[in-house]
Amino acid sequence: METLYERCAGLDVGKDEVVACIRTPDGVGGRRQEVRTFGTFTGHLETLADWLSAEGVTQVVMEATGQYWKAIWDVLEERGFELLLVNARHVKILPGRKTDVGDAAWLCELLEHGLLRGSFVPPAAIRELRDLTRYRKRLIQTHTSEGQRIAKTLEDAGIRLDSVASDLLGISGRAMLRALVAGERDPAVLAELARGRLRTKRPELREALRGRFSDHHAFLIRLALENLDQLERSISELDAQVERVMAPFARARDRLDTITGVGVRAAESIIAEIGVDMAVFPSASHLASWAGSCPGNNVTGGKRRSGRTRKGNVWLGEILTECAWAAARSRGTYLGAQFCRFARRIGKKRAAVAVGHSILVIAWHLLSHECDYADLGGNYFAKRDAERARSRAISQLEALGYHVTLEVAA
Repeated sequence: METLYERCAGLDVGKDEVVACIRTPDGVGGRRQEVRTFGTFTGHLETLADWLSAEGVTQVVMEATGQYWKAIWDVLEERGFELLLVNARHVKILPGRKTDVGDAAWLCELLEHGLLRGSFVPPAAIRELRDLTRYRKRLIQTHTSEGQRIAKTLEDAGIRLDSVASDLLGISGRAMLRALVAGERDPAVLAELARGRLRTKRPELREALRGRFSDHHAFLIRLALENLDQLERSISELDAQVERVMAPFARARDRLDTITGVGVRAAESIIAEIGVDMAVFPSASHLASWAGSCPGNNVTGGKRRSGRTRKGNVWLGEILTECAWAAARSRGTYLGAQFCRFARRIGKKRAAVAVGHSILVIAWHLLSHECDYADLGGNYFAKRDAERARSRAISQLEALGYHVTLEVAA
């Protein structure tokens, strides 16, 4: 088999050690292989980089093993090596022969002959943005959980505040909660803390705030409110940091923000997952395949067995699905009409996945051609399939017992 890379290395990455295998010319027309083991402290990784440089290695491959590959990637990237990150499922060794040394040698041999396909690793700035947006999402989810915990505690105390106030954690709701924690139990006094339009519901509030709120409930609510305040401060700091890191990509974010259902935060999260350089993905189909948002391909014996989407970027999939549900609620838009069209055939959940795929394809085109989104309109499918729509409408009316005569409008 042809040797494409004369001097290459394969790394089997673990938490506490890295097994490195290099393959280089032996000087007599053959190949020399050497294996060494290094620790994972930064000093050990720098020693690994020095050894690879001394051997003249130019290409290095490693598996995507949890978070452990990232520190090694950063050290070797600074030294100028051409790095390749591969999916562990694509390079499985023969069963019964698996060892760390065997894995490293197997990776090195595959790289030597050019038989590996690298995973997408975004540049450092996008990786930093990805860390920020993912952490922000987790904090927002924790914030939501704390709000639900407060509602559950109030329910246990017989307080039905959320049945009257639409926002339990709004200005009025928080004022009442803090008063409850401070020891106020009079429903009339608590109801007077309402602000804005909620003051018109004071009679209902007086009924809703009568319960069995005890010191035990006050203790739980106090801790939850303190946690909420801290989470909100952290989320605010993350928003500011994301804005700073996003500054070079602000125009790309604004382009994605023009897509129906995609807001500023969603646009930031999409860029954090796929980057802004679409040259990495030759086509929108390649991007959708990498993200795991397109139908699977499982054909055996000429029969299609399953079209289930395969596993892809979980973070990106969640964002696209959220945007799809937001687009589904829009009126007179292409994506809203597409959701309704799919929902009739395959159900709402699958329709959301399909519309998420469309949003990802649109994002690829906007970033590739540096343009804003132009909506095709909610009547796009009706105009495209005018004849089919007309025949369907006539059939439905005739089925109801009507005689239909069509006349072209002036």
